[in-house]
Amino acid sequence: MPHCLHLVEMINFITRHFTSLWALITSPFRAIWRIISRIFPPREFTVMDTPRGNVYTFKQSSFWRFTKFCGKIGLFIWAAWSTYVFIYHRPLLQKRTQQLEQARAQHARQMTDLQVYLAKFNDLTRSLNVTDDKILNAKKLSDEEKENLINARLKTWGELDFLRTRVSEIFTDDEYTPEYAKLSELSAEYELTRSENEELKKRNAAIVESMQAVVAADTEIIDTVSALAADKTEELRRDLKKINATIATLGLSERALVAKANKYTNPLVGAAFSPLEIDKSLDPKYQKLADDLELWHGLARLHTILPIGAPVKQMRITSNYGMRKDPFDGKQKRHRGIDFAGKIGTELMAVAPGRVVSAGERVGYGTTVEIDHGLGFTTLYAHLSQITVSRGDWVRPGTVVGLGGSSGRSTGPHLHYEIRYKGAQFDPAKFVKE
Repeated sequence: MPHCLHLVEMINFITRHFTSLWALITSPFRAIWRIISRIFPPREFTVMDTPRGNVYTFKQSSFWRFTKFCGKIGLFIWAAWSTYVFIYHRPLLQKRTQQLEQARAQHARQMTDLQVYLAKFNDLTRSLNVTDDKILNAKKLSDEEKENLINARLKTWGELDFLRTRVSEIFTDDEYTPEYAKLSELSAEYELTRSENEELKKRNAAIVESMQAVVAADTEIIDTVSALAADKTEELRRDLKKINATIATLGLSERALVAKANKYTNPLVGAAFSPLEIDKSLDPKYQKLADDLELWHGLARLHTILPIGAPVKQMRITSNYGMRKDPFDGKQKRHRGIDFAGKIGTELMAVAPGRVVSAGERVGYGTTVEIDHGLGFTTLYAHLSQITVSRGDWVRPGTVVGLGGSSGRSTGPHLHYEIRYKGAQFDPAKFVKE
């Protein structure tokens, strides 16, 4: 009877608070969904289609927002778990793989040894049987022969015992190392090595022959280039020999000028010359050749840079460098250049590549042009009637820089021509007279 009362009370409670049994069963789920709906309430958002001017309203339900949240949480958990597995378990997997490969290699070595031991065991067993047969069936054996057979039998038993020990070690010793290797593999390696050695010997012989040919060709080339460098050097020296005395009065030497010429650079002469660097451990002939080439190149550049030659086509000198009677007051004065006879309008030419550093009037000189040729040498053209170049121009040999005239302190049409070294005049006669 009490049980019936309890059952009635329970039914009354259910009918009072729930409309049906299904409502009672689903009530916890509906309570959970109400909590979820509070956390993820529905949302509305508006999107404007600017080109068309339309406005669209979209609504996200609680279920949709909760589903997206669960998806993000699941994605985050999956990413975290994948990272953990990759960082922690991957090295373990690699380690297990290495251990498996080592175990396979060790197993292969053990099987190879077992095959070798088996072949050795068969040979020893056969030898033991032969020895026993000789001992048992031989009728006439001397004591020495019997002793030899017994010793051979004992030796065979000892080798069999050794094989038993080694086989036991294969399966019981974790640090077992192979005692034997396959003779066939050793033989193959030996044959391969011998074949490679024969091939290397042939190649070495061919290389030696090639090196001998290279050495012969190298010697011939060096001798030829050295002779050519010597010939060209002597030829250039002969051309520059006439100005050696003048250069000496300026405190210069051939070696100093050659060194400066190799280092000098401009758009017309070209870049500086880089001397060859020869290993001192090599044959001295290479260093001598490098020195000869450096001298040859320096003399060639020097022949190009120095202002050697006449600035007029028809050279007729009317007054040399040095002391002379001044044409204006008749007193003895130093003439600082060379005067060339010429008419007004005579073309005056550059004698070497250089850059115009001055083009205009100068006191006493009249209309002048001054060209810098490098290495400290400049040339000056004075008393011109017209200038055909401008300051900063680069000129080549034969370029007309002006026309003859009688401007400035002059008694008649002519060219006053000077060559200067570091701004100081010197006698240019040797430079002009080729």
